[in-house]
Amino acid sequence: MSLDAATPFTSQQLDAVGRELLFTEARSANSFSTEPVTDAELTAIWELAKWAPTAANTNPLRVHFVRTEEGKARLVEHMADGNKAKTASAPAVAVLAVDTKFYEHIPALFPIRPEMKDYFEADEAARTSTSQFNAALQAGYFILAVRAQGLVAGPMAGYDAAGIDGEFFADGRFKTALVVNIGHPGENPWFDRLPRLSNEDALSWA
Repeated sequence: MSLDAATPFTSQQLDAVGRELLFTEARSANSFSTEPVTDAELTAIWELAKWAPTAANTNPLRVHFVRTEEGKARLVEHMADGNKAKTASAPAVAVLAVDTKFYEHIPALFPIRPEMKDYFEADEAARTSTSQFNAALQAGYFILAVRAQGLVAGPMAGYDAAGIDGEFFADGRFKTALVVNIGHPGENPWFDRLPRLSNEDALSWA
């Protein structure tokens, strides 16, 4: 689908195929084929994900792509036993991390309020809550961007975060938030579709 310049942007909707690709038919992948994922494809994922909103445009998420066998071996050492094989078989893995000094970029990212850099630098509680919440938002955007790029994502929380930080972010600035396997689906890649809450359980109105 391409945007129609004659139609206001806000009145246009994602078509049925796009909705299925991103939401209704998408699954978390548990196996991957041997088809490679290129640097260009991985860069394209970020080129989509980076545009989604964060508070005051703080953008605290950082992405460390692991593609080499040596790099994956180092990462697998810190994955939970149930996740080791999946990570080892994925053509690419993204380690999503929080930049604890995200505020240093505020003058460039939010030039209407450059003084917010000093506020976050001085207030540990504010910078921690802001960076963790907004990085979590960006992690969700990242998974959708993987799908939009025609790839499948296998996000995982089973890992030794301190071990990954020590392995890849030794200076302590970045803190691991999520590991996402990326590739093309392999043999029997999906679990059965699990249910979701009904509207009656999830929605309220005022």
